[in-house]
Amino acid sequence: MITLDPEQTVGDFVRQKPTRARVFESLKIDYCCGGKVSLVRACEKRGIDLGEVLQAISTNDEQADLGTLVDVDSMGLTELADHIEATHHAYLREELPRLDAMTEKVARVHGDKDERLLKMRQAFVALKAELEPHMMKEERILFPIVRQLEASPERQEFHCGSVANPIRQMEHEHDQAGDALAILNESTDAYTPPEWACNTYRAMLDSLARLEADMHQHIHKENNVLFPKAIQLEHSRA
Repeated sequence: MITLDPEQTVGDFVRQKPTRARVFESLKIDYCCGGKVSLVRACEKRGIDLGEVLQAISTNDEQADLGTLVDVDSMGLTELADHIEATHHAYLREELPRLDAMTEKVARVHGDKDERLLKMRQAFVALKAELEPHMMKEERILFPIVRQLEASPERQEFHCGSVANPIRQMEHEHDQAGDALAILNESTDAYTPPEWACNTYRAMLDSLARLEADMHQHIHKENNVLFPKAIQLEHSRA
């Protein structure tokens, strides 16, 4: 039986076993933007009993079926960057325009019944405006650097200096995206439809919930796996 270390970061818990993300999602413990915090600290911040969380993780580990999730920690840097583009970036490019139309319609039609929908709409517009150039910067600048790092055994010189510089900016933008996601969650009662909600309203909430879950996985794979491995690899070539 594996001994769980509560001083380990939340991000490392999920990096080691991706299915643990389900436990943290259910407890509203941030494992992506907040993934660098120890489990002990994360439980203190949420007011959750550490022993119960450790038990939930152990139970999850016993029941986990890794066939439905990708073990990103076993991937090389190029493979992981390709996976993020093909999976998460592709999803966002398809889903953001669809949700843009849905959030606009719901806020316009039902905003008089619940003013929080206007706040929801503003948060989504900000998130979309953040994510679209963010993905472009990753695909045109950061990911090519990461692939070059892995492809060559020699020390590389980059126009940005160290790979840590664009990574720092990407992590900052991840934090901003996380703030927008928190507003989306709060302004919709965790995506719970009121009794009077129409089908478009309900479909929007379901899609926003899926967006949040995908973004958590997306940011986790970058902040807690791809980025630290890229920095470590660069340091090893110094």
